[in-house]
Amino acid sequence: MQRTTTRVLLVVFGLVEAVVGIWPLVSPTRFYQDFPGFRTGWVAMDGPFNEHLLRDFGGLNLTLAALLIGAAVIGTTAVARLAGVAGLLFGLPHFLYHLGHVAHFDRIDQVLIIATTGLGVVVPLAVLAIPGRRVSPPATR
Repeated sequence: MQRTTTRVLLVVFGLVEAVVGIWPLVSPTRFYQDFPGFRTGWVAMDGPFNEHLLRDFGGLNLTLAALLIGAAVIGTTAVARLAGVAGLLFGLPHFLYHLGHVAHFDRIDQVLIIATTGLGVVVPLAVLAIPGRRVSPPATR
C-alpha cells in the first residue's frame, strides 16, 4: 500500500501532466503559440523545426516503453490494464492525426503510416480486451 504522501504527489503530478497533455490535443496552435499560458510562447520560441518537441516526443515514447515493458515484467492484470490505457491515450491521437495527414506521401508510405500508427491503437485495445488469468486459490490440506 502506498503512503498518502506518495498518492498526493502522484495525483498532483498526474493532473499537471494531464493539462499539458490535453492542451495541445485540443488546440495545437494555441499550445504552440501560448504555452505555458502565463508567459509568451516558450514552445514557439524554438522555431518551426522544434528540437524541444522532438526530444519531448522521444522522451514520452521511452516513458511509454518503460511502462509497457514494466507491466509485462510485473505481470498483474491491473498494471497491464493501466499500460493498455496509457498506450491508447498516446496511440489514438497519433493515429487520428496521421489519418488526415498522409496525402503528400507515396501510396506505399500512406499504407505503412496508417498501418503502423494503427497498431498503436489495436495493440492497446487487445491488451484491454484480453481477460486476466484466473488464479486458483491455494489448495487446502
